[in-house]
Amino acid sequence: MFHSLIRTRRSIRRYENKPIEAEKIDLLLEATLRPPSSNNRQPWEFVVVTDKELLEQLSSAKPHGAGFLKDAPLGIVVCADPGKCDVWVEDASIAATFIHLAAASLGLGSCWIQIRKREHADGRMARDRVAELLGLPDNLEVEAIIAVGYPAEEKAPHPQEKLPFEKISYNRYGNRTKSY
Repeated sequence: MFHSLIRTRRSIRRYENKPIEAEKIDLLLEATLRPPSSNNRQPWEFVVVTDKELLEQLSSAKPHGAGFLKDAPLGIVVCADPGKCDVWVEDASIAATFIHLAAASLGLGSCWIQIRKREHADGRMARDRVAELLGLPDNLEVEAIIAVGYPAEEKAPHPQEKLPFEKISYNRYGNRTKSY
């Protein structure tokens, strides 16, 4: 089941005008709280956004690569407290990956919107715009926003023969000979 899921999951940027059932949102939220984290510190915090006006405002948090959020029925803002863990970026990214995989398992599409280290159109950091809109405390950083919804587009899986297997080394960097 897992391999089928990772073979077919793609980033979806177009969504049907259809709300996500509360039961599915609850399952997504459970998945956000189950990833591993360094020393089980769980530095993440999440803001679940279903308000259409707020989704539209968040869709302009950065000039490129976020516009499709305005048409999604759900956005999950992935935040973390750097004071809790020095690898908060990694922990928040793992949590975001769990959201993507859970969404795909529920027949939903999703797409990552990078916020950390991105600028808003007015020159401020995108994190500051998101924090302003959501009332985030100063100690939280925003890693990403995950747009979620029923796909209004179909994308073929990436063919296995096109995967970059040349990026895999065995026992020593650059050794491309399988050793198992």
